Amino acid sequence: MTDASDAPEPTSNTTADRLLSVQGIDTEADQLANRRERLVEREQLEAASAQLATWERERTAMRNRMDELTGVIERTEAESAEIAEHKVRLEAQMKTVIAPREAEALMHEMATLDEQVDTLDTAELEALEEQSVLDDRLTAHLSSEEGLRDSVSVADAALERATGEIDREIERLGGERGAARDELSDGVLARYDRVRTSSGVAVAKLVGHRCDGCHLDLSAAEIDDVKDEAASSDGVADCPNCGRMLAL
Repeated sequence: MTDASDAPEPTSNTTADRLLSVQGIDTEADQLANRRERLVEREQLEAASAQLATWERERTAMRNRMDELTGVIERTEAESAEIAEHKVRLEAQMKTVIAPREAEALMHEMATLDEQVDTLDTAELEALEEQSVLDDRLTAHLSSEEGLRDSVSVADAALERATGEIDREIERLGGERGAARDELSDGVLARYDRVRTSSGVAVAKLVGHRCDGCHLDLSAAEIDDVKDEAASSDGVADCPNCGRMLAL
């Protein structure tokens, strides 16, 4: 004897039933798509990518500063060399002057050059010290690169697995959706798609006196009109409040 629980479920054979089937598939697909965008794996990838981006900006900033300091050192050394050559010429000229005033002027100019050299030496020393500190910081900073990139790769792989599972489920639903839509007429599908585009959910059930889509009660007269319309439209009517397709 066959158990009642083993008996096949009755198939949907009204337009209303078929619309509800299509709507159920579309709702499930929408939920999956929304879940796909809100995956914790996506948040983890975004966080890991943000950390790497911050790390890269800091690395670039330190390298740029190192280049700036190298430029400062090279300029101070070049200027110091020019001043040294100028001072050699002044010292040679000093040996040939006789007038005390001219000698005094040369000595003043050489003293000024010495001050300029001191200023350049100080600037170079400060640049060298900052460069040394920055070089240590950059070395320590670079040591964390591999770990950060590994974190991004791991998070990316996890997201790919998670989205792959959802995409396969959405693809499966797409097959079911196509088969379910094939059971509806072009006119009903056009109406369904139009309402779905404007309202998100195109089909709702009439639960008692309430539309399950907009959750508003229908008056007794509206209930009579909806039932009359559904009787002539294979169980489908329009909600007078929200315009959704009511399945009775």
